[in-house]
Amino acid sequence: MNLVNVTELRQRLPDYLKQVQQGEEIIITLHGKNIARIVPDFPDNKRELALKRLEALRGKMIVGDVISPLNEGWTGDADNL
Repeated sequence: MNLVNVTELRQRLPDYLKQVQQGEEIIITLHGKNIARIVPDFPDNKRELALKRLEALRGKMIVGDVISPLNEGWTGDADNL
């Protein structure tokens, strides 16, 4: 996330738009106060990227039941009886 003054934004607009296109967020300031944000518009790409990450993890994870108890008795309070 970059903070950019309006004057600098006008002078280097193509450079900042490239940054936004690459996924960065630009905050525009005027006299030291935030007045606007330029954010990437990739709602479909985020979904596609998430699906690709999940696809890459397929086969690398161990799937198991982490909720069901093991066949071991609870002994954590045995000394308090």
